[in-house]
Amino acid sequence: MSSIQTVGIIGAGTMGNGIAQACAVSGVNVVMVDISEAAVAKGLATVAGSLDRLIKKEKITEADKAAALSRIKTSTSYDDLKGAELVIEAATENYDLKVKIVKQLDGMLAPEAIIASNTSSISITKLAAVTARADRFIGMHFFNPVPMMALVEIIRGLQTSDATHAAVHDLSTRLGKTPITVKNAPGFVVNRILVPMINEAFFVLAEGVASAKDIDAGMMLGCNQPIGPLALADMIGLDVCLAVMEVYLQEFGDSKYRACPLLKEMVAAGHLGRKTGRGVYSY
Repeated sequence: MSSIQTVGIIGAGTMGNGIAQACAVSGVNVVMVDISEAAVAKGLATVAGSLDRLIKKEKITEADKAAALSRIKTSTSYDDLKGAELVIEAATENYDLKVKIVKQLDGMLAPEAIIASNTSSISITKLAAVTARADRFIGMHFFNPVPMMALVEIIRGLQTSDATHAAVHDLSTRLGKTPITVKNAPGFVVNRILVPMINEAFFVLAEGVASAKDIDAGMMLGCNQPIGPLALADMIGLDVCLAVMEVYLQEFGDSKYRACPLLKEMVAAGHLGRKTGRGVYSY
């Protein structure tokens, strides 16, 4: 399989435009598609703003910015994706929506094209099964903010071929990312370990073992984490953390994934973290 030159991206939101930037800066052509002109324009403006910040930090030049932006084509039509060797779906984390997008792509892309999903929780095996190219379906889970975060989780569904994995691994490396290879399983690697750790921090807080500040300080200084688990929960959104734990409990059927009652209580109160101005901490 020759190396990927053109990447299609479905979704111009935070993840979509971040992936577009990472590709364009690395010399890969991008077609970024969203449902409205306003959405794609906003996505492109975000990329331009991000590149301006890199110019200020003297990481790139004005010429680099111009070259990167020239590689991004925006569209509201899937027809413009026909020349892409890889299309990454970066739409909202909703199974029915992703199935609809994936089926649409499967019906119109060249037979040898690869479809990837930037999902953080949906089964790659299950998504691959709705297509006629299950061997050319894979997960590419980027982390936010995409231009800054080095990690990509490459998720192999049960059906993903070695050639598909190799092509996507090669592209990830070309984007300056460090890929890790993961078998399809709820939460993959990072979130599978991270969210239960956050949940455990809520148990420690609920039991009055230590204050929120001291729990966070302990994990930052004792485990070299840049931000404590409770402050991180406020950033992610307590509702998101709770939803993830509930998926694990359902999928694994193991009581170790039960959500902390304090976490449930705070979500019920509407204290969801930074986005509501109040979570474990006040903002």
